[in-house]
Order: sequence, then C-alpha cells, then structure tokens
Amino acid sequence: MAGNFYESDRALVEYLLFHYGAPDELLPEGFPRENILHFPVRCVTECLDVKRIPEKARALDLGCAVGRATFELARWCSSVIGIDYSERFVTIAGHLKKNGSFLFGCIEEGDLTHPCQAVVPPDIDRSRVVFERGDALNLRKDLGRFDVVLMANLIDRLSNPRYCLEKAADLVNPGGHLILTSPYTWSTDYTPRENWLGGFERDGARIRSFNVIKEILSPNFDLATRKDLPFLIREHARKFQLGVSDATVWIRK
Repeated sequence: MAGNFYESDRALVEYLLFHYGAPDELLPEGFPRENILHFPVRCVTECLDVKRIPEKARALDLGCAVGRATFELARWCSSVIGIDYSERFVTIAGHLKKNGSFLFGCIEEGDLTHPCQAVVPPDIDRSRVVFERGDALNLRKDLGRFDVVLMANLIDRLSNPRYCLEKAADLVNPGGHLILTSPYTWSTDYTPRENWLGGFERDGARIRSFNVIKEILSPNFDLATRKDLPFLIREHARKFQLGVSDATVWIRK
C-alpha cells in the first residue's frame, strides 16, 4: 500500500510543488523561508564541488521523482540520467523535459484546488537530460559510470538500502561525487526492520545511520562534507512537513 503512494494524485502534486513551487505557493506570506525551500536545487548547489567536475561530465539522479535536481545537474554536466521507480513521476518529468512546463492543481483544502505551473528554468539545456523508469536495487547493466551520482532522500525508501550503497562504487568514476541525503525516516512500510541502517539498539549500543553508511562506503569513498539540509513539503494550504536531511558528499577513491 505504501509503495503505491508515489503513483497517487496527492504524491504528484506534493512533489511538483516540492521540486518547482514558488515561495508564495509553498508558504503563506510572513513565514520564514530561508534555507528550507528548493531542496532539490540545494542538493546540487550546496553539495556539488563544481571545481571537481570534468568536462563532459555524466551524472545520475537516482530516485529523481519529478526531476528538478536532474535538470539542475545539467547546468554542470553534459549528460544527466534521471531514474525513478514511479512510472507517473517519470512520465511527468519527461513532459517537463519536452515542454518546459506542466500545469497542475495545487490543493488548498479537501477537493479545492487552484492552478499552478511547474517550470524548468529556461537557462537550463533540457536536451542534456533523459528520464527513465528503473529500480535502484536492480539497475540496467549498461548504465556505465558517472562523475556525479545523487541519491536524494532515497535510501530510507528502499527495501535494501545496504545493497544500494554497496553497489554505489560500481556507478561512480574515480574522483567522482556520490551525494546522499536522507532524514533517516525508517519505516517498515518501505524497509524491513532487519534492513534498517540505523535507528535501533544492538547489544546495548545505539546504532546511527550515518555511522553505518560510513562503514559501508569507506572502503571505496572518502567523506568530503557533511551538513544538515532542511526541506519543506506542502500537503495543503494549512499543513506542511518539515524535515532535515543528513547530507553527505563522498568522493570515489
């Protein structure tokens, strides 16, 4: 049941606003907005060291949803692949690539909506981007390697996040970026308890997700930066989700 959420009307509207919503569409006037809006953009602008990006870099946005971070990566990379498990998200992201915008109804209250438009910034070369449906735990074999791999708020929605992280080294070129963000919202709706990376006690020790991620990645990656990255998801005009992702940037050895 939980897995179907990302194919629902509600999820589509929430994520279009999350990725493309203007400040006035996301929060009423007078509420603080600094550092909580435009999360998909900040996953790139605050985490990517552009001085390390080679000419004609390739990027992968794994768990791309409706694609805003995928487009943002195209500012710095000559080709970007956005992959998501939700067929509906990928369809809308493809529409945005083709047309540059998408009109949808923003929920005010109950069944009441008003028109909103998701718009890709016109200075981004959309031809650099492709979207496809895929499974982060079973990627197609011919994807190749990338100079940037972004996994934004993905791992705590996977049934086996450890496997995904263990395979990350196969996706990233030496010297390339692996950007991870997650609020570590572990739930049995998505991840069997035995596969949680943290958030539990074992033999009297409190297991934290970051420490386990570091253990998994350290043989092949060096930790470059770590910071808190807040985000806001608008459900309707009077209800919001405020989260804080642990954003870590890893450089492939």
